[in-house]
Amino acid sequence: MTEEMVPVDPDSKITFDCSSQNECFNECCRDLNQALTPYDVLRLKNNLGLSSQKFLRTCTSLHHGPTSGLPVVEFKPNPDAGYECPFVTKKGCSVYPDRPASCRMYPLARAIARSRETGQIVEYFALIEEPHCKGFGKKNGQTVRDWLKDQDVDMHNAQNDKLMELISLKNRIMPGKLEGALADKFYLALYDIDEFREQIMNKNLLKGLEIPKSVFDALKADKALLNFGLSWVKKELFGIEMVFKG
Repeated sequence: MTEEMVPVDPDSKITFDCSSQNECFNECCRDLNQALTPYDVLRLKNNLGLSSQKFLRTCTSLHHGPTSGLPVVEFKPNPDAGYECPFVTKKGCSVYPDRPASCRMYPLARAIARSRETGQIVEYFALIEEPHCKGFGKKNGQTVRDWLKDQDVDMHNAQNDKLMELISLKNRIMPGKLEGALADKFYLALYDIDEFREQIMNKNLLKGLEIPKSVFDALKADKALLNFGLSWVKKELFGIEMVFKG
């Protein structure tokens, strides 16, 4: 299958609509090879009412990225359904409010460049035009900016950009496959977030760290814990000192 990627900017107009009325409805969910970010996992496990450990065990598989060498979590293929997403139904996505960022972005691709001096992020977008998708030409007048707002993708992108910063740092400082205890810490803090909280609260994982009580108490909330985990991984992998506010 070939695909064409057409560069677009936030104010470019696109003619696209994903609808159950399209003859290709759900087809893009039936041939899936999809990596999940930590924020994707967080949203999905909460949607399903599962612990992170149970969600990861039952719904995902684990391997290492060929370029980053970091643990990568993907949807687990169903032998009876090929590469179909485990959450697709005849009526559409059963976890739609908490679907992954890549699902929200489609048919757009997004890349970022971060200034090392200022940390400022510049976004780049491209339109993916795949032959199987019949959603093009269905809706006029919306811009790329309109589409992104409608898909409520800003929070996903903000969280995923933090992960990309960590991956970029790892590739510069520690190229190659991450193995052993370091790989376990990366997976624990960023994906198995409920177990990470359990080890912090009840198993003294952070022994030796002087953490303000306000910061420690905030770790009961998932998003705060995920952001803390990103900083903790930087400390464990690269020796970067954690800075606490509170």
